[in-house]
Amino acid sequence: MPRLHLHRLAFVLALAAHGIAGSAAAAAPGRRPNILVIVADDLGYADLGFQGGRDIPTPHLDALAAGGVRCTSGYVSGPYCSPTRAGLLTGRYQQRFGHEFNPGPPGPDNQAIGLPLSETTLPQRLKEAGYATGLVGKWHLGNGAQFQPQSRGFDEFFGFLGGAHGYGPFPEGDAGPNAIRRGRDPVAEREYLTDAFAREAVSFIDRHAAAPFFLMLTFNAVHTPMEAPARDADRFAAITAPRRRTYAGMLAAMDDAVGQVTAALADRKLVEDTLVFFISDNGGPAVNASSNGALRGQKATTWEGGVRVPFVVSWPGTLPAGTTYGEPVIQLDILPTALAAAGIARPDGLDGVDLRPFLARDRAGAPHEALYWRFGQQRAIRMGDWKLVEATGGNGPILIDLAADLGEQTDRSSAEPATRARLEQAWKEWNATLVEPRWGRQGGRPAGRQQPGRRRPPAPAGAGA
Repeated sequence: MPRLHLHRLAFVLALAAHGIAGSAAAAAPGRRPNILVIVADDLGYADLGFQGGRDIPTPHLDALAAGGVRCTSGYVSGPYCSPTRAGLLTGRYQQRFGHEFNPGPPGPDNQAIGLPLSETTLPQRLKEAGYATGLVGKWHLGNGAQFQPQSRGFDEFFGFLGGAHGYGPFPEGDAGPNAIRRGRDPVAEREYLTDAFAREAVSFIDRHAAAPFFLMLTFNAVHTPMEAPARDADRFAAITAPRRRTYAGMLAAMDDAVGQVTAALADRKLVEDTLVFFISDNGGPAVNASSNGALRGQKATTWEGGVRVPFVVSWPGTLPAGTTYGEPVIQLDILPTALAAAGIARPDGLDGVDLRPFLARDRAGAPHEALYWRFGQQRAIRMGDWKLVEATGGNGPILIDLAADLGEQTDRSSAEPATRARLEQAWKEWNATLVEPRWGRQGGRPAGRQQPGRRRPPAPAGAGA
């Protein structure tokens, strides 16, 4: 049987063995759960099987979704790589501390910018509580020594510091600023990088299976450059568009890597003891041939196609399996959910919410009254099914009824002036609590706030982000 299907079978059989279908029973008493956060890079909203994708099989991610809760209105707080990561690791809107844009490529000009040291990260909080903490993959939150993963709460790091990276292999290594690193030291890597990340994640699980761990697995797949191993690209000869065929091979490699990680949890009988999150860091960009399906826009926009992402939360035996949750949730919720699951008191100043009672159906209503976005001159607010959005390619703020118009085509402002005014006022009140961006779109320089309505060319939706 091919390795791809063995990994899926192992995970599904583990779920069945634990009798978790539809269960909301508590996990084993006395053991704090492991926390696993998996982040895809520039993944198209409609490219996974559980999201309706048909041309690229993703059996392992589909199995993960089938064993947990699929949040059908899942969002990220930034339509770009680094801001989303800053929000995830702090549980706070990144615009509150000036991390509105990417910090720029690794190099001497960008050593002094990164996730502000005033912010406390999720691995710092978990490490203080006795968790082993590891990051495998892309960092993109600062290149200077003070910003690197092992200065921000991670015991272990294998990956690269910048925003974009080739897939290798790199048998001779690289001493440059965006080298593959183990800890702080550049290393050679002889495997395709997605495979290497799977290997390192499984190794981390093996070495820390006896104690609670936090593992953040942040793939650079399916971000450019477009590089797929022949074994995967060759499987998709039926896809005639060359770039889409390469994308399919890259996504298949990432799905198989997720399968190796979930199989490792099953092999070590850690399925019920592990809370797993899966998201993409933003919507797919056109440059990598991804598909956002019916959504308007792409990466680097505040349309749904830039900020709405696949979003899965799985904790077999604690959260109900094979269910969907439709209220809006956001990656800011990962930190407070993880801390609550670990028995750590909620810190002050968070914007995220503990999702457990909502996903377990123990609490009614929506986790958030509203969700907000600001990305330079682009902005948006979602309140219920209403969204007020000003984004690249639009004509000023428009009011959208997402329940009837997921593709964001019809402006309802004239028909719903009171609703538009309410959302406009709520966004302005939120915006007044934010700070100026600490740097510009390309990093390395200060940037004043761009007020809505003052147009600049949009940030590129491709390489380096």
